Amino acid sequence: MGSAGSSPLSARGAAPQPTTSAKIVVAGGFGVGKTTLVGSVSEIVPLTTEAVMTEASVDVDDLSSTPNKTTTTVAMDFGRVSLDSDLILYLFGTPGQHRFWFMWDDLVRGAIGAIVLVDTRRLADAFASIDFFEDRGLPYIIALNCFDRVLHHRIDDVRDALTVEPSVPIVTTDARDRDSTKEALITLVQHAMQQRMSRAV
Repeated sequence: MGSAGSSPLSARGAAPQPTTSAKIVVAGGFGVGKTTLVGSVSEIVPLTTEAVMTEASVDVDDLSSTPNKTTTTVAMDFGRVSLDSDLILYLFGTPGQHRFWFMWDDLVRGAIGAIVLVDTRRLADAFASIDFFEDRGLPYIIALNCFDRVLHHRIDDVRDALTVEPSVPIVTTDARDRDSTKEALITLVQHAMQQRMSRAV
């Protein structure tokens, strides 16, 4: 029997920490690795809406840089990852083709920030995502997807080419590697928190 002065908390241990969840959007050009990134880090079997590419898309989707790509996201990818015992991120990957961009406003609603995944061989494909998030005031970072684990351009040169502000973090990542992807997510969460705090001042 417990002493008269004991409390339920002291008898059962400290109260559990409340869990915080946040929504993250993963965007970028067609075939840049968004589905791969979500799948590499998700703790659950990721929900994907991949459809087999057919001859109907031959004149619409540019496969010159991704000749082995046979499927494409037609709605979204969804995954979940715990950054800490009390912080869960829900990941939403956007479709890359222009004809599916009408879904983006719904996908980003309630998000704290976005990762713009970039293939440095196709920098121009990133402009639409960058403009979208800047127009809506949503914090974002640039993640350079190093497919062959080699950075082919200096980060400063990429920043100049993409004309993004110095305050926007640019990181390197490998969308296939869980630890690498997790580091990019941590960078985004930190950046989003800093942006929110600066706006509150």
